[in-house]
Amino acid sequence: MKAFFGDGIRVVYHREMNEFMSQFSSLNGLLPAGAMLVLIVALSIWSLVWKGIALWKAARLSHKNWFIALLIVNTLGLLEIVYIFLVARKEEGEKKEE
Repeated sequence: MKAFFGDGIRVVYHREMNEFMSQFSSLNGLLPAGAMLVLIVALSIWSLVWKGIALWKAARLSHKNWFIALLIVNTLGLLEIVYIFLVARKEEGEKKEE
């Protein structure tokens, strides 16, 4: 009975995983495999550049909480852009006035 139950779970798990993977792989049908790889590499470079700039500014301005958030959260550069152009720019403007 236990062996049957274990095999039953295995069958259900594999069926569910196959359905999930078929839905996920349908996204791959939108772009050829080479274009998908180029897109992933381009998005990675885009994110890395913005993250580097934002982390540098956060460290320079001693924004420890922002630094940790920017280091952990991956938003394809969106949070980094918000930080650079809204938070850091405002802080840099206040330091220049002093």
